[in-house]
Amino acid sequence: MVTGGKARSLAEVGLLAALITVTGAVKLPGLLPGTEFQLSAPLAVAICVAFGFKRYLAAGLLSSLLGLVLGTQNLLNVYVSMVFRLTVGLVIGLGGRHWLVASLAGPLGSAAARLGLGLWVGKAVYPLLVAALPGMAYTALAAWPLSRLLARVRRMNGRETEHVLQR
Repeated sequence: MVTGGKARSLAEVGLLAALITVTGAVKLPGLLPGTEFQLSAPLAVAICVAFGFKRYLAAGLLSSLLGLVLGTQNLLNVYVSMVFRLTVGLVIGLGGRHWLVASLAGPLGSAAARLGLGLWVGKAVYPLLVAALPGMAYTALAAWPLSRLLARVRRMNGRETEHVLQR
């Protein structure tokens, strides 16, 4: 039997995974090929800041599994995503939940993911990094405001439950 706390945690992870999956499918086009911006990057950083690394990683793994099952991702996509997620988690875990750390975690995660991709295919590391620069800038700008928004939503969710239980 699932208790109230476990049910809430499962529901949160499922909703976060759905958010990552849907925003991962939305890409804003760039001026040059390969410079598109994936909306899930700043959201992923915000989830890590607002909900912690364990829930962030669980939601990310579930999102990758959904992508594999739905056929929207392959193993290379999952590898790149996992490098991004682990780097973001490491940066936030070491640096804390400060706005500057949250703003830097996404670009550092993107750079590590592009380096990992370049090492996997054996070439083209510099063009991959240069193509990621616009997305890194968008992620740096959007990560902190999204983090604050998700933290507020999380706090409000706890209050709503408390009020319901008090009555």
